[in-house]
Amino acid sequence: MSKRLMPSTTALQCFEAAARHLSFTRAAQELHLTQSAVSKQVAQLEDMLSHSLFQRIRRRLHLTPAGALYLAEVNKILNQIDISSRYILSYGDETEVLRIATQPTFGARWLVPRLKGFGDRHPRIHLDIRNELEPFDLVQAKADIAFFFGQGTWPGATCIELFSEEVVPVCAPELLARHRFDSAEALTEHRLLQCASRPEAWHEWFLGLGLHSQNSYHGPRFDTFYLCIRAAIAGCGIALIPR
Repeated sequence: MSKRLMPSTTALQCFEAAARHLSFTRAAQELHLTQSAVSKQVAQLEDMLSHSLFQRIRRRLHLTPAGALYLAEVNKILNQIDISSRYILSYGDETEVLRIATQPTFGARWLVPRLKGFGDRHPRIHLDIRNELEPFDLVQAKADIAFFFGQGTWPGATCIELFSEEVVPVCAPELLARHRFDSAEALTEHRLLQCASRPEAWHEWFLGLGLHSQNSYHGPRFDTFYLCIRAAIAGCGIALIPR
C-alpha cells in the first residue's frame, strides 16, 4: 500500500491562515507562531504536494491556482475537525449514542413529539437523529434504528411493523370553496401534488377505488410529505398524505 499524504493539522492551519490574510506575518500573529515557523510549514506542505501554493507579485502574496484549489479542500478538512471536536464535547464520560435514521416528515410529525422525556428517563443515552429520504445500508451508515415505509424486508435488519398507513387527499380551504369534490372521481381532473418517495401513491389510491386517472403520475413533485403539505396549504393542488 502506498504511503498516505498526511500533512499535519499545524501545516494546514498555517496554510489556511496565510491564504486568508495573504500574509505570513499576520498568519503567525493569529496562530501565535513566528513568521519563519509559518513559512517553514507552508514550504514543507508545498514540498509534499509538489506544487507551489503561493507566489509573490510586487512584494505581495498571492495564491497560485493550485493554492486556491487546495484552500477549498483544506477549509472542508478544518471545518470537519472543528465540528467533530465540538460534537464530542456534548457527550458525558459514560454516554452511549443511539443513532436513529428517519424520513423527514415522519421524524418531525410522529417521532420527535414522542421523544419528550426520553432524556430524563435515559440520561446516559445521547440521541443522534438524522433525516434519510431513501432506505440505505444499515451497517455502512452506522445507524442503530431506522424508521421507513416499506414491505418489511431490509437486508441486515430486523423489521418490526409499527402500524399500517392510511392516506387521505387534502387541499387548502379556498380550493374546496371554488370546486366541488363530491366524489373521488372529481379529483382526477385537478392538479395532483406528487411525493418523490411515493411515486405510485395516487395511482394506487385511485386503483383501490376502482378508478383510473390519466393524471395520477402528473403534477409538481416534492422530495418530502412536508413540502407536499406546505404546497397544499399554499393552494398549489391536492396532496395525498398519511393521515
